[in-house]
Amino acid sequence: MMIHYLNYRQQQERSLFLKKQRGVAFMKKIVCLIMIFMVYPSNAQYLIFPPGEEYRQLQNRLARGWNTWNTQSMLSHVLMPEAFAVNICLKSSRHYLNTVLMAFWRSEKIRPGLHADDGSYTSLEMEWEGNVLRVESAHDGEDEVILVTPLKREGAVLHLVIETGFLWNRQGCIERQGQVIIATPATHRSIKVSVTAPVLEDNTIVCNAPYLCVDLLAGQSVGVFTGHPRTLEEIQAIVSRQKNTEEIKAARYGNLSEAYRAMQTVLAWNVIYEPEKDRVISPVSRTWNYNWGGYVLFDWDTYFAAYMYSLYNKELAYANAIEITREITPQGFIPNYAAPYGIKSYDRSQPPVGSFVVREIYRRYREKWFLNEVYDALLTWNRWWIKNRMNKGYLCWGSHVTESAVADHTMHSLKGAMLESGLDNSPMYDDVPFNDALNVMELADVGLMSFYVMDCEALADIATVLGKKDDAAELRQRAKEFREKIQSLWSEQDGIFLNKRTDNNTFNHRLSPTNFYPLLAKVPHPKQAMRMIREHYFNPDEFYGTYVMPSIARNDRAFADNDYWRGRIWAPMNFLVYLGMLNYNNLEEARIDLVNRSLALLMKSWKDGKRVYENYNAVTGEGDDVKSADWFYHWGALLGFMSFIETGYMDKPR
Repeated sequence: MMIHYLNYRQQQERSLFLKKQRGVAFMKKIVCLIMIFMVYPSNAQYLIFPPGEEYRQLQNRLARGWNTWNTQSMLSHVLMPEAFAVNICLKSSRHYLNTVLMAFWRSEKIRPGLHADDGSYTSLEMEWEGNVLRVESAHDGEDEVILVTPLKREGAVLHLVIETGFLWNRQGCIERQGQVIIATPATHRSIKVSVTAPVLEDNTIVCNAPYLCVDLLAGQSVGVFTGHPRTLEEIQAIVSRQKNTEEIKAARYGNLSEAYRAMQTVLAWNVIYEPEKDRVISPVSRTWNYNWGGYVLFDWDTYFAAYMYSLYNKELAYANAIEITREITPQGFIPNYAAPYGIKSYDRSQPPVGSFVVREIYRRYREKWFLNEVYDALLTWNRWWIKNRMNKGYLCWGSHVTESAVADHTMHSLKGAMLESGLDNSPMYDDVPFNDALNVMELADVGLMSFYVMDCEALADIATVLGKKDDAAELRQRAKEFREKIQSLWSEQDGIFLNKRTDNNTFNHRLSPTNFYPLLAKVPHPKQAMRMIREHYFNPDEFYGTYVMPSIARNDRAFADNDYWRGRIWAPMNFLVYLGMLNYNNLEEARIDLVNRSLALLMKSWKDGKRVYENYNAVTGEGDDVKSADWFYHWGALLGFMSFIETGYMDKPR
């Protein structure tokens, strides 16, 4: 059998060999670039902490059966591990649509519907060239059925094209025999693909593998199916049955059933199979994957996805937390991003939320092997911060020099340090000097140090569970030291913790939700916490309003920019402030207010167009008023996730 991906032992051997070659490659930049894009050891860093047997088995279980595994199209139904794809495509008199994504720049407009985690039911509505279709799929045993229903029909020609093929160079043969396609993978019985309508011969279609084509007529559904013959009515019944199963799952959450649908749907549609490292992951969106050449995993984004999954899907929670942790670099930090060909941000990390998320997932499922899978990497990352991002006793965001040719022009600069913060263009960092010698911006950052204390405490809890008493003591001592550092940044005059310039020892008075993050570290005294909330959260000139919380105070001159982190609302900021409020009994009013307003913001776009935006307008609550807000970005669902925490759904172990 011809396999075009590497098993574990092959990865080790390839990694050792290419490590020796890398030194030669870096001698000349042109050679280095060739290495990056042709033979760069994409799995070298991936094997710093090899996977355990439990995790291998988990990934093997996940990558099985029919699902929308192919990131290139929401209508590519793929059988794993054979990687046999049935792609739903459309042909008009002038154009051919063979990939389907949800983005403002695409000709097709998608309204995603329910999507079971295991692909047992999927649905979406699509508008293209004046036509509106509903496409649903369902499992029937080992077979897949797909139901295509025209809701609005325009134009002289609209053909449904069923492309087939083997993805990722998996071995197999495909042939068409009359009105049936027969695929024979190397590891499976033959698979028959058929349709319920007469097959047309449309020779204008450009497709490099056997396909079926049928006419889509107004008011007439078409069924596509694998395996034994089925009537349209039988397919409709199968689809209806599987849809009902998913509806029942959502209904269990009562008043939060629609919030569950939004969160679970955006996560499920973004689950993909990633062939380079033979794994199931949930990147932020298919559009980002497309633009990054296959996939991109961001640091805190992926941890937050794992946390949301922990409400209802243990294995996907584990997979995402483990996979982003295993992207740790040789320098010892989880990178800002990781993409194909070994491309990572070797010069910068991102907010350290991993230990907190891992601890919370463990509290829900109580399986120690999960902690063992990630503990060493998380401890290495924790220690990395104090070795590489210190300035005058404070932690500062930074970006260091790296020999990797994948580094971009932002390396070792203020911009690179801003990217490490996760707040790429935040006004808080405008005009802050960059310290070339220390590789950090000259700003003691309240948000970073609060993250770090939270990380130390969560990792100490994990160490205690694993019986690592010395590690736990080390971590709690560091948490204590940085709590004192954060407390030194309290401004009695302003009633809030402020960032401080490390070059001139002056406070930075530009406020964002990160100034509330000391609540995460349990730094403020109750009176300080109440003052922060009363004077700043409930202040309509700063953070309060119909929609909360803007990423910079409303009275900041940059708020009107409405550009990414310059004034727009971001779900992770609301979520982190909420988690901080949970630490204080006297903040209940503000906490409930934040939960309710966040949920309302999510529901506004979800009910209107089934969209979960990357960020939102802080005045209008819109997500699509700018081009820099992805339409289906999974961390937007954090706006609803806090409601599940608030109502106790996360309290009891599963």
